[in-house]
Amino acid sequence: LEISNLSESDILVLRLDLTDRSSHEAATNSVLKHFGKIDVLVNNGGRSQRSLFVDTNLDVYNAIIELNYLGTISLTKYVLNHMIQRRKGKIVTVSSVMGIMGAPLATGYCASKHALQGFFNSLRTELTDYPEISIINICPGPVQSKIIQNVFTENLAKSLENSGDQSHKMPTDRCARLTLVSVANDLKEAWVSDQPYLTVCYLWQYAPTWAWWLMNRMGKQRIQNFKSGIVSAFLSP
Repeated sequence: LEISNLSESDILVLRLDLTDRSSHEAATNSVLKHFGKIDVLVNNGGRSQRSLFVDTNLDVYNAIIELNYLGTISLTKYVLNHMIQRRKGKIVTVSSVMGIMGAPLATGYCASKHALQGFFNSLRTELTDYPEISIINICPGPVQSKIIQNVFTENLAKSLENSGDQSHKMPTDRCARLTLVSVANDLKEAWVSDQPYLTVCYLWQYAPTWAWWLMNRMGKQRIQNFKSGIVSAFLSP
């Protein structure tokens, strides 16, 4: 409010729990009541993971899917109904480079992001009669944020002891700016990452055999570092 021409009526903040899917319709209606329309939905809720599959309880995987995947598509469903009535809107989902590749210590997180990629790529094909409704997937690489402090571990009650240094990651404001550029230009998918992570994305896309070889080599070291209490910088979301 201090740095723009917005008034208080231009801003509405609602507390929202993605895992409480019964509340999503009411939240959507509250926004519509206040603004009269929804132009853009940005799905940006989620948690990452740091644990080996063999050590991880299945309820952790259930929680990841409930939050990252089901919570996202639940909110999308109610907002999309409104956009279909208007025949216009943008649905932007913050996926991850982990949605287009695999990485050790993040099996559940990768699975949830692959699920989002598959869902929204399929949804886009169902909306061909609505050319002004855009489905946009943003796939960031490592970005400076608090996602590491809040990752899932091998059980729901345990938190990560060492979040490590984040200076090697893309600054948050640059990721946000590139996301906005992607949204403004209606890109169906954007990979938002610094090097060398972006090169790995291209390997997974165009030379998967080389990507598997590289990930096996890098992944082995990452697992060893994890077991030794060292936070690896490689492909840390």
